[in-house]
Amino acid sequence: MDDYLKSKMRINSESVAGLLISFIREHMEKLERDGVILGLSGGVDSAVIASLCVRAVGAEKTLALIMPERDSDRRNIKDAISFARHNGIDMRLINISPYLETIGAYRLFPFGRISILRKISGRVVRKLYELYTGRTGQTPFSISVRGVKGREFSGIIKRINAYYRLKHRVRMLLLYFYAELENRLVVGCANKTEYMIGYFVRHGCDDAVDIMPLLNLYKTQVIELARYLGIPDRIIKKPPSPDIIPGITDEIAIGLSYEKLDHILLAIEDGFEDEEIANALQVDDILVLRVRHLTEASEYMRVIYTP
Repeated sequence: MDDYLKSKMRINSESVAGLLISFIREHMEKLERDGVILGLSGGVDSAVIASLCVRAVGAEKTLALIMPERDSDRRNIKDAISFARHNGIDMRLINISPYLETIGAYRLFPFGRISILRKISGRVVRKLYELYTGRTGQTPFSISVRGVKGREFSGIIKRINAYYRLKHRVRMLLLYFYAELENRLVVGCANKTEYMIGYFVRHGCDDAVDIMPLLNLYKTQVIELARYLGIPDRIIKKPPSPDIIPGITDEIAIGLSYEKLDHILLAIEDGFEDEEIANALQVDDILVLRVRHLTEASEYMRVIYTP
């Protein structure tokens, strides 16, 4: 099965890029928009989308919003600005900290106000994340995919959810403000891996968009496409991170490498049983069960329930 999954995970990057470029161009025309807009984070997913947009409609019709805040990694901001400039993309740098401050998000976790605490906050948050996972046997992310009624430490989890999810929802508001103002198509950057396990913010900038070109590609496939598109190595090799909680990368939050996660998800999608998957990929049964649980628990995030 391992060889089968590896083979099925491979993509023809040239063919996929051509398909996605046509998809973006066709939808901009179909929906009668004058251009496209995206959030550029400095990560690989948004860099791939920006690159595809430039190829689809031209740099002159592509607008990137770079929206850092108090907790953002300065390296990501620098990478986003550098990427936009190198590709001739019109960009707007908008600090969303004042919006978050006004709403009251930073009062939930005020350590960022003090410079020395801001420097060590990443290490502190990462340690607390590891302690929680060790204590409960589940990552805070896996707990928070559903409601936290009756959960241990539910009070702190509710505050964390409100704190970080607001950031992506504010970014979504800004994307749509400029999209409406300038008649642009909002292009999302989420990939299939994140979407299947609920690793996104519902109604945030990684969910509430007009089109999602990467939603049929697993994270490792997006990275493969990034290499084909010539995305800089420093962006491709950087540990993926939502950059909304200091110290937390995607793989720390999820508790699994993307390579293993993608293969587990593909095997689940193809109908293999948990024990078969665990044996083939040489991982613990519990990991496979945890991934399957995430796909099931996050279903509500991908649908709207009606009577």
